[in-house]
Amino acid sequence: MGDGAFHGSPDEPPRPTGGGGPRRDRTGEHTGGLPALLRDRPPGGGAGPAPAAGGWRADGLAVADLAGRTVVGPVDLHVPDGGVLAVMGASGRGKTSLVLAALDALPPGLVRAAGAVRWQGAPIPPGRPARRWRRAHAGILGQDPAADLHPLRTAAGLAAEGVRRAPAGAARRIGRAALAGLGLDPAVLGRRRPGELSGGQARRVALARAIAGDPRLLVLDEPTGGLDPATADLVAEAIGRRRGRPGRATVIITHDRAFADRVADHRLVLDGPESGRPRAAAGRTAPPVPAGLDAAPGEAGAAAAPGAADPAAGPEAAAPAAIDSAVGPGAAGSTAAPGAADPAVRPEAAASAAGPGESGGLLSLRGAAVDTPRGEPLLAGVDMAVEPGESVALLGPSGSGKSTLLRTAAGLHRLAGGSMSFAGAPLPDRAGDRDRRLLRAIQFVGQDPVGALNPAHRVRTALARPGRVLLGLSREQAEESVPALLEQVGLDRRLADALPGRLSGGQRQRVAIARALAARPALLLADEVTSALDAATAHAVLDLLDSLRGGHGLAVLMATHDTGAADRADRVLTLDLRRRTLLAGQGASG
Repeated sequence: MGDGAFHGSPDEPPRPTGGGGPRRDRTGEHTGGLPALLRDRPPGGGAGPAPAAGGWRADGLAVADLAGRTVVGPVDLHVPDGGVLAVMGASGRGKTSLVLAALDALPPGLVRAAGAVRWQGAPIPPGRPARRWRRAHAGILGQDPAADLHPLRTAAGLAAEGVRRAPAGAARRIGRAALAGLGLDPAVLGRRRPGELSGGQARRVALARAIAGDPRLLVLDEPTGGLDPATADLVAEAIGRRRGRPGRATVIITHDRAFADRVADHRLVLDGPESGRPRAAAGRTAPPVPAGLDAAPGEAGAAAAPGAADPAAGPEAAAPAAIDSAVGPGAAGSTAAPGAADPAVRPEAAASAAGPGESGGLLSLRGAAVDTPRGEPLLAGVDMAVEPGESVALLGPSGSGKSTLLRTAAGLHRLAGGSMSFAGAPLPDRAGDRDRRLLRAIQFVGQDPVGALNPAHRVRTALARPGRVLLGLSREQAEESVPALLEQVGLDRRLADALPGRLSGGQRQRVAIARALAARPALLLADEVTSALDAATAHAVLDLLDSLRGGHGLAVLMATHDTGAADRADRVLTLDLRRRTLLAGQGASG
């Protein structure tokens, strides 16, 4: 779940930017009438110390939907002056909704049902005062920064946006310094627009914008998602520079336990049997997060309602011929649906439909070269093949071309040289030039869980509609398999009637995976698909892919920074950023 960078005049609600245009956000009113507060207590159940007055504090915070059903809370949230709080919990637990409620920035359909918010002991009333305070004093990094960055602004201009009340020249200098501090060369990348950046680079630009103005309150939602370890170190250093500073507080929403242990002074873990039931862990000696994080509300086997997220626009292809125009992650071939009788993947059927297999592999690239959207060389001389049933992991630093290579195979990015083939037949490098059989056989899941789903379509529609497009099923046939598809990726079947805006980032990512698998592909192109998932859920998704590879011959080409995911692959290939090519791969166990 993500929140945008907010802009607007003091007299109007803030407008989170995303999907290329502004979206007006709504705030909830205090309604009361909820159960007694559940105070955060130390592990052991003692009363704990009296709450400190400083820092950012929300007491009895609760979120409800428009029908009055509690989604998360009541919870007490406190970040001491100069402190760093990590909010943790499984996907769908309501982590982002909780923080957005304290910021008075909930998306439509959710309200802050209870709770009082204070900064340095002074109350921040809900509504317009809270919005003014947020715009003046908070820096926010959403879970999907690509949707939060204005597509026509340069990286340097976006970073300078975060510097408030400073002359334009000073703001530009500070913004460029923030980019450099996160490993982005302002002289090179500062001139690029968001569409010309990799996912990791876009995340760092959004982070630079959030921290450049040295805000009193800094909120970072999954700041290390999709980042390589070296880049995550830079993020940790940026957070560390705020620790202990008077008048500053930092909140991190994360699934990354190691990162939380490294940067946070305190943790709030949402892991109880009810949505948003808290367990507080104070200080750096807090016990490890328990394995119980893996059963979240809205997950298979859980009873509570899902958390919420900021809905964002994202393309969903209307038909195979239109896929080439849907350039967002999750567009190419990912509008797929299951067969009515069996929602499991059947790649062998798709492969035989695409053409006879040959020794060159299911997917083969020969001398492939790709350029950046600006026409600058990115990769050259790439030779690789993926065999049926094989899992291949692509590693490399942010900006090395992992996502671009997958998008090229998906038909979303043109080849600059070389050739591609699938099952022995030439593979067009434009999705619009591929027939229905190829669109069905090659599925792509991007790293953008927000833009992957049409915000106006319920999950049921998103999962069933591709079956009519790619498999020729009737509406009734396509919808019959929706519950099984949801359960296959660990989601409660009741989420079929939810809109994407009511899902967490991890839940949306799994819906996108289910939509891709529904087409029964021969090849799954997976771009950082575990980055928005907690460890237990990521493990379950990888188990599912392994079972489909073993039982149905599904081939997987996965771009990842997750060494755990890479260790499970049959082969690991590494992209060399300096040499702009693919290095020889090896077995994951070698």
